[in-house]
Amino acid sequence: MSAFAELHTGLARALEGSGPPVEITADGTLLERSEVLDRFPNAAVVVRTSGSTGTPKETVLSAAALRASAAATADYLGFSGQWLLALPVNYVAGLAVLTRSLFAGHTPVVLPSGPFTAQTFRTGVAQLDAERTLVSLVPTQLQRVLQDRAGTESAARFDAILVGGAPIHEHLYRRAQQAGLRIVRTYGMAETCGGCVYDGRPLAGVTVKITDEQRVCLSGPMLAEGYVDPQLDAERFVHLGGQRYYLTDDQGSFTDGSLRVTGRIDDVINTGGIKVSAAAVQEALSKHTQAEVVVVGIPDEQWGTKVCAAVEDPDADTAELARLAAGELPAAALPKDWFCTQALPRLSTGKVDRVELRRRFQKG
Repeated sequence: MSAFAELHTGLARALEGSGPPVEITADGTLLERSEVLDRFPNAAVVVRTSGSTGTPKETVLSAAALRASAAATADYLGFSGQWLLALPVNYVAGLAVLTRSLFAGHTPVVLPSGPFTAQTFRTGVAQLDAERTLVSLVPTQLQRVLQDRAGTESAARFDAILVGGAPIHEHLYRRAQQAGLRIVRTYGMAETCGGCVYDGRPLAGVTVKITDEQRVCLSGPMLAEGYVDPQLDAERFVHLGGQRYYLTDDQGSFTDGSLRVTGRIDDVINTGGIKVSAAAVQEALSKHTQAEVVVVGIPDEQWGTKVCAAVEDPDADTAELARLAAGELPAAALPKDWFCTQALPRLSTGKVDRVELRRRFQKG
């Protein structure tokens, strides 16, 4: 039996309840996690968060939550089908491809391990044999596909391309639409079994609540059982108005049934006594470049915390970017330091590794 077949079988048993809860490791093997049953009797899978801003959190998911996630996705799209697995299976986006495939009775086509390229993507697409097909990608992968004509043609075969893990740049989204790709922008996390808001609209059964501090809170049948860490579990999974919610790290607004994520709770940079939203600075700069921009705060003797911007373009004209953004940003919000690079540091999920990015800024 191949390694993937063993993983597939062990995961299926965990979901059926005929096997112990499992965790998928970075190398694609299964760890038995029976100890979590003491606190979470419905546990099926333990998945770690990406840790893009700090220490990964162990999240416990039930089979019922994963099934609800799969059903809500199929309901939103209007179909289920065969998946191309292009994401790491030890994180929730890759896990969701496996569980949705199991529930739909399809075997996914798995891309080989190693760097994602347009060529490996094309090879994987050629192996799909179902009438309806789907794939989940992060924005970086989508960008690589669109840079290759044959890759773009292969992508056009999919009935839906779910894009998540990080915000998709508006330029990239429009480019994909112009190429005729059927893009679905997803928002969610390990604590919600993956995406639970598609194109701004909550999936069936999902409730969105915005607190007074604009924190996005999510509830629904795909909510995780909780965290292995009891203290963190009590802090983040709470009851509001008699309903259980997960308190995300995101800020946003929910108007006319549509969610707009505007930043993170912890992205406020107090620089020289003035509070600046990193998300607002990032948005203002992104209007003037097709490259990805990430804004972070770095401790500084003079400013307390200084605003720093990283641009995924080694030739970016940062002075011009600052000049163009100056019309909509206060002087205190303009970046004090810049980091221009061919490739931003990323985790295996495709998210920018903000811990590493801050380290590079501090290193100088």
